[in-house]
Amino acid sequence: MSTTDSPDGTAVPSLADPGTAGVRKVRVHHLAQAKARGERLTMLTAYDAVTARILDEAGTDMLLVGDSIGNVALGYDSTLPVSLDEMIVATRSVARAARRALVVADLPFGTYEASPQQALASAVRLVRAGANAVKFEGGRPRADTVRLLGQAGIPVIGHLGFTPQSVNALGGFRVQGRGEEAAETLLADAMALAEAGAAAIVLEMVPAPVAARITETCPAPIIGIGAGAQCDGQVLVWTDMAGMTDWAPRFARQFGQVGEALRQAAQAYGEAVREGAFPAEEHTFSH
Repeated sequence: MSTTDSPDGTAVPSLADPGTAGVRKVRVHHLAQAKARGERLTMLTAYDAVTARILDEAGTDMLLVGDSIGNVALGYDSTLPVSLDEMIVATRSVARAARRALVVADLPFGTYEASPQQALASAVRLVRAGANAVKFEGGRPRADTVRLLGQAGIPVIGHLGFTPQSVNALGGFRVQGRGEEAAETLLADAMALAEAGAAAIVLEMVPAPVAARITETCPAPIIGIGAGAQCDGQVLVWTDMAGMTDWAPRFARQFGQVGEALRQAAQAYGEAVREGAFPAEEHTFSH
């Protein structure tokens, strides 16, 4: 088992080698330990049990049941139409399959902005569905919400930079934190969330130098997406990572061509059926 001494001298398991780390389940305190050791954290989205099982077995540290399910799986043109009920079904599916990964579920648009109490009620439903932590967007105005959920025993992951639920207010898909004033605002937001008890913060579409400064300054682990290589970890939408479509955002990298492999498999299946080659004798019950 791979271990490293913590600041108090006790040995803590490392996340760096999922096969030998001895971590049966990734918990929020493991995220802080990884940041302290300089170990990079991994997060991928997942929306169903089949995908979650595969990503979990691959050693992914965190599975994000993102409201990106709207764009990726439900056919919406943005995350805004996604409902809490839809998130609960997806969270249940992912949580049933995840054995090691920390399951993080998004609070969708309209389920937390009105008050910390509204956020708590929504978060409780996601935790009951199997989430180990919840994520929502916003900086300093959300600090009281982070505190309230923390008092209720619900870990929170923040989300700063480009926040998809605010796409209309932000004027589209635009990099955030450009310029000294905007960078200082982002840093202040991150510090406020961390001081309120956020277990980690997702930083999306932010210039790499700004993200590096926030990562160095903020005590909470910073999980980047389009925020450069100096963050404490990285997150991608799994379909972008696996090459499920021809399109991918600039900040994503295709680590496989799963979409093409699936297309070829479906084509081969269709040809075998039409030619009468499937089902063959070994696929048939004789009595």
